[in-house]
Amino acid sequence: MKNYILILVAVIGLFQSCKKNNDTKFRNENVGGALGTSYSIISISSEKLDLQKDIDSVFAVINHSLSTYIPESDISRINKGDSTVVVDKMFQEVFELSKSIHEETNGFFDPTVGTLVNAWGFGPERQISMDSLKIDSLLSFVGLDKITLNDSNHIVKTKANIYLDFNAIAKGYAIDRLAAMLDAKGVENYLIEVGGELVAKGKNTIKDKLWVVGIDDPEMEINRATKILIHLNDRALASSGNYRKFRIDEETGKKFVHTVNPKTGYTQVSNTLAVTILADNCATADAYATALMAMNIEDAFELVEENKRLEAYIIYLDENGETKEFSTKGFKALVVK
Repeated sequence: MKNYILILVAVIGLFQSCKKNNDTKFRNENVGGALGTSYSIISISSEKLDLQKDIDSVFAVINHSLSTYIPESDISRINKGDSTVVVDKMFQEVFELSKSIHEETNGFFDPTVGTLVNAWGFGPERQISMDSLKIDSLLSFVGLDKITLNDSNHIVKTKANIYLDFNAIAKGYAIDRLAAMLDAKGVENYLIEVGGELVAKGKNTIKDKLWVVGIDDPEMEINRATKILIHLNDRALASSGNYRKFRIDEETGKKFVHTVNPKTGYTQVSNTLAVTILADNCATADAYATALMAMNIEDAFELVEENKRLEAYIIYLDENGETKEFSTKGFKALVVK
């Protein structure tokens, strides 16, 4: 249910160079497709690295554990009612982080909203006809407090039909695992991008510049354009928006956006166009970006102002329909002038 609205910039033109002290730097680049989107990983090292098998392995284990689009994944089996699944360490970490953010956002981040996401036609399951009675019925299966992880690492549900969907945090978590893999190999300078979400470490040492990334203009629905550029250093960044991922009802012509409010059960209609979050890890940034899209705009402002672990950039429409921007102080400091 995420819309990925970031684009990489300022990474073209990297080249290999040698200093007089014979300190050679290599630019390693891996690009491809995974998790239903594209990825680009640029790392700089003292020797040429062959990372493709390690990258593929990270995506494979993430898919096996957390992908709702793979029928035999652990989460798919749990959603089908298989209570014998013993979840792995990654599933445990994502589950516990989801619990924490669920509480911190007063329930606006809720992976059990997958039942409603599917019903509205934005998930892997069959779309159904929705009305107020059907929504009220489905809301009985929503609530992360209705699921626990027991001491033997089995998921326990209060109702069998509760559907877990970690798509609003799993991609960010995958990026964090890719970063951990590079850290373990001693890589100190890299930029990882998967579906528009990023983690940056160090800097572009070949050009001796900080990594620079761009944030899309949410009002450009057809041709993508950059709204602003920021420096990204030792932080993670994730964005969410409603302006590209939506569907149109063929009979009524009504537009349904992909963010579902877990409180009401309805697809969210709000003045928030796009949210970008900076955090220490991408899973956290990913989850908060989703939660803020589902919130009232004033509540979103208050949350990011109070949470000192986050920086935020929010594009929204005011009461007159004019496009406005909100930035935390820390985010403003990173904008490229």
